[in-house]
Amino acid sequence: MKDKIYVFDTTLRDGEQVPGCQLNTIEKIEIAKALEDLGVDIIEAGFPISSPGDFKSIVEVSKAVSEPVICALTRAVKEDIDCAVEALKYAKRKRIHTGTGSSDQHIFHKLKTTREAILERAVWATTYAKNFVEDVEFYCEDAGRADLEFLARMVETVITAGATVVNIPDTTGYCLPEVYGNKIKYLMEHVPNIDKAILSVHCHNDLGLATANTMAGLINGARQMEVTINGIGERAGNTSLEESAMIIRNHDVGLKTDINIKKIYPVSRLITRLMRMPVQPNKAIVGRNAFAHSSGIHQDGMLKNRENYEIIDPRDVGIPESLIVLTARSGRAALKHRLEKLGVELSKEDLDVAYEKFLELADQRKEIFDEDLLQIMNLQGTGRILEIDYLKVECGKDKPARAKIILNKNGKHIEAEEEGNGPVDATIKAITKVTGVDVRLEEYLVQAITGGSDDLGKVHIQISKDGNFYYGFGSDTDTIHATAKAYLDAINKL
Repeated sequence: MKDKIYVFDTTLRDGEQVPGCQLNTIEKIEIAKALEDLGVDIIEAGFPISSPGDFKSIVEVSKAVSEPVICALTRAVKEDIDCAVEALKYAKRKRIHTGTGSSDQHIFHKLKTTREAILERAVWATTYAKNFVEDVEFYCEDAGRADLEFLARMVETVITAGATVVNIPDTTGYCLPEVYGNKIKYLMEHVPNIDKAILSVHCHNDLGLATANTMAGLINGARQMEVTINGIGERAGNTSLEESAMIIRNHDVGLKTDINIKKIYPVSRLITRLMRMPVQPNKAIVGRNAFAHSSGIHQDGMLKNRENYEIIDPRDVGIPESLIVLTARSGRAALKHRLEKLGVELSKEDLDVAYEKFLELADQRKEIFDEDLLQIMNLQGTGRILEIDYLKVECGKDKPARAKIILNKNGKHIEAEEEGNGPVDATIKAITKVTGVDVRLEEYLVQAITGGSDDLGKVHIQISKDGNFYYGFGSDTDTIHATAKAYLDAINKL
């Protein structure tokens, strides 16, 4: 029988510590409900004493969800714990997460105290929190660099004081997987009362080892993993929920979670949208290239049997399908496949001719789209279905932005004007009005391509409609024009 791994999600606490990713209470409630649907066991809703906003969010999240345990973070300080108790008063199932430093680096140089004094504070904090809640988690901060014998002593001490979970964080992302796994194994074998509590792993990604360290800890006896959606978090981020959950599912390591993996991608997109933090394209599981294939050899193998180059079915994690991306590296099999999806069937000789034309165009562009193929086949007279003929945007400090756009739709001119909350919003609303296509904007990213005052900017946009996702790209010296191009590019694909 497989051992259950408790999934402790800290997106709303550690994940929100990313600069520029702060959430309001309404957004936190929306994410908490999504995490509940995803199947997480514990939601760390915030650090209540840090701000009135965090306190309020924990209160409201506690009211909004019923299945997961709601956890509040504190330091080993009376005021912190009192504040957490008050914030958690509406939680159906509640946990206080308190703790202090465990490494000599933290004890001597951050807290400027002694090991014995730290143990006394650990006992006091655990005992005090236990007066208010049954479920107390104690974190041994910087355990990744802590002396092993002292760490074992601290774990034993807080379990004796009443801790139900003991967190062994690699706070600085320092450990190698073998070292971290052996640290958990040592604690499992040398703490006499270890059967009275659950060991938890909380790993940071400073050296790109967070997920590997988490798995090493779980394999060696930890039974709770502390994770975030998309791996967001302090500095280089935390262990990624989606990576850890899919590793456990794909490998027979005697472990299981209650995560509904089909909800992974939709929750990932929700976090991206609300935190305004795009996922890197090559991010495992949820990056836009995670199930995209552009090499001719890979595409041919994929079309013969998906499992030749994919160990995960994208539909399992909520992504509609794999992508066969047409580039100069694509082969005849990929071109034939895409043309057949467009209703075009060719003989071998005609395919050879079309492939030569395809390569000529592909050498000039980064990616070839459906409308380009139709043009190659002389089935469509124009390139894009929708093209910008005119765009004018006005904005000022004391009045709403206003955009006027004229589009060329296969030779026919259509136009619209709209106001919005800023030039980007006005432009998108004008395009929505003129096209009649109402979609959800999932991701919006502006990148600089060149340098200087005449900088060429590239805009990447992702939209969704009816559960399907579409990407668009546009470049221009004017960011708003680049945005309009990218948005229309996505709509053309839709």
